[in-house]
Amino acid sequence: MNRGHKPTGPTQRMLRVGELVRHALASLFARDEIEDETLVGAVITVPEVRMTPDLKLANAYVMPLGGERADEIVAALNRHHRFIRGRIAPDLDLKFAPDIRFFVDDTFEEAGRIDAILRSDRVQRDLHDDEDDTDSD
Repeated sequence: MNRGHKPTGPTQRMLRVGELVRHALASLFARDEIEDETLVGAVITVPEVRMTPDLKLANAYVMPLGGERADEIVAALNRHHRFIRGRIAPDLDLKFAPDIRFFVDDTFEEAGRIDAILRSDRVQRDLHDDEDDTDSD
C-alpha cells in the first residue's frame, strides 16, 4: 500500500453531496422563497457546488440568467445564507447541514477565453502547419 499517495480531486462522497446541495438550491431558487428586492424576478442557475472534504462547507457557484447583476445577486445570497441553509437542510438528509458560500460562476468567461485562444491566428497557423506536414509525407 502506498502511504504517500494523496487524493488529487474530490471524493465520490464530496461529488454526491455537492449534487444534492446543488439540486436543493436550484429547487429553493425556483420556489422564489427568499425575500429580497435584489432577488425579485432573478432567474438563478447553480452550475456547480464544491464541498470541502469534511462536508461542512459548500461553495456554490451561481449565475443569474444573462449574467446581469451577478455580483449584486451573489451578495444578496450571501446575506441570506443562514436562511438558505435552514431551508435546504431537511432535503439533504445529512448529519450536519453545510454552511453555504456563494460565488459568481466564471466558467462561461473561462470557456470564452479558451475559445478565443483556440481561434487565434497563432493557433490556427500551428494547426495548418501540421496539416501541411502530414500532406507532404
